[in-house]
Amino acid sequence: MVTDADFRNLQRCVTLAEEALLAGDDPFGSVLVGGDGTVLFEDRNRVTSGDLTRHPEFEIARWAAENLTPEQRAQATVYTSGEHCAMCAAAHGWVGLGRIVYASSSAQLADWLGKLGLPPAPVQTLPIKAVVPGVEVDGPVPELAAQVHELHRRRHRADG
Repeated sequence: MVTDADFRNLQRCVTLAEEALLAGDDPFGSVLVGGDGTVLFEDRNRVTSGDLTRHPEFEIARWAAENLTPEQRAQATVYTSGEHCAMCAAAHGWVGLGRIVYASSSAQLADWLGKLGLPPAPVQTLPIKAVVPGVEVDGPVPELAAQVHELHRRRHRADG
């Protein structure tokens, strides 16, 4: 179940995704929130650097591993504009982060990109639970998924 606080954090993720888009990157944004509700870290996609692992969810996992205790990581929530890819879900699981809340699913993204005539991602599209079965996951959130969809349309209209 997505709460009002969850919705506000997801809105920030969509804003970060738009910042990524405006910087010429794929529109993804994520926020890490501690167990007490404090925003600990946030980032946006940065794959145009040439490093295709520079997803914000992966950056959150790296930051959390370096800056939080295992207990703090387990109590934290990762909010993200798009459901984790398999790489990011695995990093989330290995680091021991808690709950994940996403605005749009990886299945939605695959459908959107397919309808735009784009090739599938180089990594199999899997739901987070297929990679990290024990993690609590909530999403998608239809009102925000529509906004994320529009960001992806804008991104790929500019490319084509």
